[in-house]
Amino acid sequence: MINSLLERKIEKRPDKVRLRGRILFLTEDPELIKSQLAGEDLPWDTRHPANNPKLRDDISTDEITPAHYCFYFDETLGEIPYLGLKCGGVTPIGRGDVKRGGFVCAVSGKRRGKGSSREQSPYAEMCAGIRVVIAENIERIYKQNCQNLGLLTSTNFSLIDRIRSGEEISLSEFTAGEDEITRQVIEYGGLFPFNVARMQGKVFLPSIQSDVTLGMAGQTRTYRQRPMTVAEKIFARHMISEKGEVGVASVRPGDTGFARADLRFSHEYVTPMAAIFFERYVGKEAKVNDPSTILFFRDHLTFLDEVISEEKKKLGLLDLATQLKLKQQDFAKKQGIRLHGELTDRKGSEGICHSIVLESYALPGQLNIGSDSHTPHVGAIGCVAFGIGTTDVFNSWITKDVRVRVPESVKIIIRGKKHPNVTAKDFILKILSLDYVRSGKALAKVMEYAGEAIEELSVDERATMTNMAAEIGGFTGIVAPDKKAVDFLVERRGMERSKAEAMVKGLYSDPGAQYAQVIELDAAEITPMVATPGDPGNGKYIRELNTPVPVEIAYGGTCTAGKNEDMDMYAAVLADALKQGKRVADSVKFFIQFGSQETRDYCLRKGYLEVFRKAGAQVIEPSCGACINAGPGVSTRSDQVVISAQNRNFPGRSGPGQMYLASPYTVAASAVAGYIVEYEPSQTKELVGA
Repeated sequence: MINSLLERKIEKRPDKVRLRGRILFLTEDPELIKSQLAGEDLPWDTRHPANNPKLRDDISTDEITPAHYCFYFDETLGEIPYLGLKCGGVTPIGRGDVKRGGFVCAVSGKRRGKGSSREQSPYAEMCAGIRVVIAENIERIYKQNCQNLGLLTSTNFSLIDRIRSGEEISLSEFTAGEDEITRQVIEYGGLFPFNVARMQGKVFLPSIQSDVTLGMAGQTRTYRQRPMTVAEKIFARHMISEKGEVGVASVRPGDTGFARADLRFSHEYVTPMAAIFFERYVGKEAKVNDPSTILFFRDHLTFLDEVISEEKKKLGLLDLATQLKLKQQDFAKKQGIRLHGELTDRKGSEGICHSIVLESYALPGQLNIGSDSHTPHVGAIGCVAFGIGTTDVFNSWITKDVRVRVPESVKIIIRGKKHPNVTAKDFILKILSLDYVRSGKALAKVMEYAGEAIEELSVDERATMTNMAAEIGGFTGIVAPDKKAVDFLVERRGMERSKAEAMVKGLYSDPGAQYAQVIELDAAEITPMVATPGDPGNGKYIRELNTPVPVEIAYGGTCTAGKNEDMDMYAAVLADALKQGKRVADSVKFFIQFGSQETRDYCLRKGYLEVFRKAGAQVIEPSCGACINAGPGVSTRSDQVVISAQNRNFPGRSGPGQMYLASPYTVAASAVAGYIVEYEPSQTKELVGA
């Protein structure tokens, strides 16, 4: 494999580009979008932005490529960009509209490409003819996926006039402000050609200089490495030096290079496309680098057949989903890669990738990469873990490393003692509602959680916080490993305590470590929260809801809320309800879905399945399920109200209904009450309504 790549001819793209085509402005007004699709070019005043129509902010990858259409992994994706884009309550873009429109550029507002790490989104745009995307700011994974594929990105709105005039534009306009490696990735037209050039010694890799402070001790000079955050320490251990060795003395934000990954994983949404890229660009008989450190998961689409519409079946989407499974199975077998797949004795999967990686694989101090934006889940155990796209996945199979620009860190300190009915989910919904996060200032930064209230959380609960660093738009989330992490490794993994304690040694942030921002919250001021429909950042205290909100569907599950301790919460609420002679309200369907078979076994041992059954909840085997519109618990009407413990409520992500996000306590209590409520144990207070 390596020899064939060493002989491959690789050239840079031209240093000037001329973008011939129209510009599609993704505005909040659906009629303006429809007029552009009909052939009318929208006027745009780059000198006086206040005169222009409002652009859509927060366009998620779910809206660019709705989940069901990601079953395609070829150029067919060019027919579907923006099919889920909602403007003014409608979806103005139909299948094939963008491709037929002759657009070369798409323009939007803040936080473009938030959400899922699916590379199908920029690939769909490219296949539709889009060559550059312009936005006020762009989410990290989406931007990196664009760069890896060769799609140009910019936050410079003055380019609009130059594109319209057909002017030649220097490639440096798109590399300005980027680090040395990213600049070269763009110049070579994508990550794979860059990596081939890297193997051939044609690219420049900047060295990482250890930063030292000079001090005096008598007449002797002493050197001290710069204080580092816990994440920076882990990056330093994994960055590849100029000599090709793994590990450098220290790193600082902005350092760029390649980091050796301890674990690489992907699921059936991404593996097939990555496998096709690998076979196309590297070779059908080529072997991946170190298959023992690669994992595959069949966890997303196990229950799809139960909820997919007849219309989508007629489009062949269910058959395409089956092909995803088969392609992953075949590639895993051919390459000798461990596949956590479907159950053989009943319907369901072994578990969601993030759940299994936390339960069985991730270790403190590791650097893990996965094909999913919620890969930071395992930061709860004290490792740096982050989501990557398809091109990064297949390149990591060749090189065993990943391109990294060391991010800045934000320290979020939650002090004091939380209320008994408040959970990690309430903490993260509060954080998501902060102006600092909603304005995009936290994008691509490490979220380091600390403080007494965080220290009191179990590893399962910490995982809710690190998991939803993805919703913040952060690079990753992490909690410095402590006694709770050691206990987790001993009790859940059977590890010797001395070995676990040695593993966490030194994994803390140094005094004097630098942060882009420090945010302090008082746990006592946080009461149970919901995120109102449309965005996880729409946080509101339940007691601030003006009128009762009746619910039809309650859903507890996903990687975020299908862990052991989440099951403790569902069971506590339902057991309490049964003691009062109550059960799930007749008007509500309550679904509880395990994150893994280990969690299912835990519920069996604790007797929870009987509690769930008696209370009227429907139990589902592990899968991502309703969270990605692919299992029981999805809404089917736009007027349906859903309360869910999952991580995202973007428009259309889990069906057309109105979804509120909440903690497991709140979801279960609302299922019993029939409307959104705070949970209070019966011995202290009856269920308290909004």
